[in-house]
Formats: sequence, structure tokens, C-alpha cells
Amino acid sequence: MAFLLSKTNMLSHLRSHSQKTEDSLSLSRRGFHVEPGAREKALLAADPALKPFKSHKKSVWRLKRFGDVLTIVVVAGCCYEIYVRAVMREEARKQARAVSESA
Repeated sequence: MAFLLSKTNMLSHLRSHSQKTEDSLSLSRRGFHVEPGAREKALLAADPALKPFKSHKKSVWRLKRFGDVLTIVVVAGCCYEIYVRAVMREEARKQARAVSESA
């Protein structure tokens, strides 16, 4: 029980301490966002020399879709192969039991 009381005392202390420092933190937070300067704006602007190297969204979307479909087909093929091998193994076991019982 004493642990719970000390825990609540610590929480109330932290709350009061955070309220005291809240004003100083809010002042420092305001200075972090500043408008970019002319150099930053020039660096962020679209460069016409790079336009031929830019990928087109439609072709990228098609390529992604093709990759997704191909992945699904490969996974389905692997699952089917595992299933077929399991069924064949089970049939071979049944045949082996039938041969050993008849002999």
C-alpha cells in the first residue's frame, strides 16, 4: 500500500514539475518551424533536367500489380506442390500397408 502512495506522490510531483516547465518548452517549440529560405526553396523545386528520369505512376502501378500477382501465383503453386506430395506419400503408405498385410 505504501508503494501505491509513493507512486501517486511521484506522479503528482511529475505533473506539477511538467506544468512549470511547460511554458519554457512551448517557447522553444515555436522556434523549430521556420519558413525555408530561397536556397531551400530552390533545392526543393522541380528540376526540369530530371524529368526524363522520373518514373511514371501508371507504369509503376502496373509493375507493382504484376509483381503482386506473380507472388500469389508462385505461393499458390508451392502450396499445391506440397499438397500433391503429401497426398502421394499417404497413398504410398496405404499401398505399403496393404501389401504387407496381404503377404
